[in-house]
Amino acid sequence: MAITAQQVKELRDKTGAGMMDCKKALVEADGDFEKAIEILRKKGASVAAKRAERTANEGIVKTQIIEDGQAGVMLEVNCETDFVAKSEDFVNFADLVMNTILENKPADMNELMELEAGGLKIKDALMEVTGKIGEKIEISRFVIEKSENGMVVDYVHHGAKLGVLVRVDNVGDKKDAFAETVKDIAMQVAAMKPLYVNIEDVPAEVVEKEKEIYKEVARKEGKPEQILDRIAEGKLKKFYQENCLIEQTFIKDNTKTVGDIMNELNKQHGTEAKIKLFHRFHLSDENK
Repeated sequence: MAITAQQVKELRDKTGAGMMDCKKALVEADGDFEKAIEILRKKGASVAAKRAERTANEGIVKTQIIEDGQAGVMLEVNCETDFVAKSEDFVNFADLVMNTILENKPADMNELMELEAGGLKIKDALMEVTGKIGEKIEISRFVIEKSENGMVVDYVHHGAKLGVLVRVDNVGDKKDAFAETVKDIAMQVAAMKPLYVNIEDVPAEVVEKEKEIYKEVARKEGKPEQILDRIAEGKLKKFYQENCLIEQTFIKDNTKTVGDIMNELNKQHGTEAKIKLFHRFHLSDENK
């Protein structure tokens, strides 16, 4: 049967697929609208399968602070090219996923994929947008953080390729007094890439491995065996200063550490606020 331009337009409006794809689907479905939609969705699955081995290193990081500043969500959705990352279809899909997380607060990625939004499960919406855009699209990760007696602060770097959530506990009713400084600390996490909050958070095996490396380097430099432990401890102190947020020099005052800044605020406001954790999502991260 002859397929009219109006039919093609209607299918395009409903699915967002390309004009030629809509026309081909309608021809294959012999004008049956619902069957044509099914064909387009299968095409999306086919494109997704073909793209499965491709690398999706571009995309967007989104954050949202909720519950009067006591909770926050961060999400990373990836695609293959920066061009697509800025496209309306991709951004709308990322918004759909974020809104679904905010509304349902899923426990993990499996639960998120089974949730419905706009009449489709997220896993089917993902397949659909993959078919429409023609690139590999991934929902890489998300995190939901909440502090019962504190605050969660976000920071997204220009370009939305890097995002941070910082959770501070025991702030009580002094959130306003801490807000600016915690935002600065979130920016510090973005810029300085700490791996841990406190020295106590560094796993024992990491400490031992670092010490062994420092001792081996000193040994090869001809340093006496009896002072190797002392050298290693000195180097370890520098490791902590570089990799533990509390030990890092504060980016807005190089005479103080982040820990010093928090101690001053606590003294000033009679609080026992503590940086509990942070999350740092960057599009180029290898370990997600």
